[in-house]
Amino acid sequence: MVSSSGMPVSLKTDLRFPITGQQGHGSRNIHYEMFKEVIKEQILNYMPKGYEGCKVEICPILRVNQKLDALELLIPMKESRQFMDVKPRIYLNYMYKDYKENGNLKETLEMVAQTLDDGYRDIKENKTSSFLENVEDKLFMQLINEEQNKELLKTVPYRQFQDLAIVYRIATKIEPNQVHSALVDKKLAEKIGMKESDLYDTAIINTKKLFPPTVKSMNEVLFGLMGDAMPVGEMIGVVEEEPLEQLMYVISNEQQVNGATSVLYEEELHKLAEKLGTDLYLMPSSIHELIAVSADRGAADELAQMVTDINMSELRLDERLSNQVYHYDKELRKITIATDTPNKRLDRIVAEPPTVYETKKLR
Repeated sequence: MVSSSGMPVSLKTDLRFPITGQQGHGSRNIHYEMFKEVIKEQILNYMPKGYEGCKVEICPILRVNQKLDALELLIPMKESRQFMDVKPRIYLNYMYKDYKENGNLKETLEMVAQTLDDGYRDIKENKTSSFLENVEDKLFMQLINEEQNKELLKTVPYRQFQDLAIVYRIATKIEPNQVHSALVDKKLAEKIGMKESDLYDTAIINTKKLFPPTVKSMNEVLFGLMGDAMPVGEMIGVVEEEPLEQLMYVISNEQQVNGATSVLYEEELHKLAEKLGTDLYLMPSSIHELIAVSADRGAADELAQMVTDINMSELRLDERLSNQVYHYDKELRKITIATDTPNKRLDRIVAEPPTVYETKKLR
């Protein structure tokens, strides 16, 4: 067999040490391209009973801020020779990171098989075939970086917002701190008969209902984080009272997932600006929230440098939103970009997210 990198691959040789559970012997040195080929060739041998006749494929998938290699499980339909439209998926980039840490390919294969099996069970349990039923009630918005996602944005309907892009997603399951959803691409938008303007008009209403915006002082957020672990008296000593105009405010939503979209609801910003009596600077701390401060508090360029430093040192690539800082004018009730940070892209990669699967609807 020849790998996608053009190098010959011997599955028996490559699997010998990891499969028997032995460590070392070079098992940690299998390079990524070989890893992909081995997983593809072996994974069906690790699936439980009931997956006979299935196939697997590896394909590049454009995700927010990055392109990943997805291994997808193709499941045949009983009534025909075709495969199901919805497929369990796992990202091999993250599995390779786990493999490099544990050095055991057998353990990695078992984890991939378990994740794909869980994914298929979730598909059956939640009847994902009804994915497009009442789609108007499931549409919501997500903010992503325009420059970083140029290739992705060629495939989806979107609306520009400063240096960002508003894209649309369909929720399949909403949990307290996790949202399962599918990105609306151009083919899917055509299938559901909605133009970009239709998507926006629907999603701007739904997003606020599904994910109610929140504006909290940093002190409130800290109190919430420490509330279960520290008596009130001790918390008061830790979080000191500050003048309103000196506080930082977290703009997000009740689920704290994709909460940066709350900045699109200008009335929330206006209430805060009126409360402080000043314009605002808005710092995109992640796709999940923005930090607002009084415009009198500091220079926008200094704040932008802080945002960039945090993006590149603390946040996973898929959670980064922008390196810029925005200005909200209290009188004009308008948001503009306050800085011109040279680094428009976000892909100086640091930590990676945990392994997850997601379902995919073919369009």
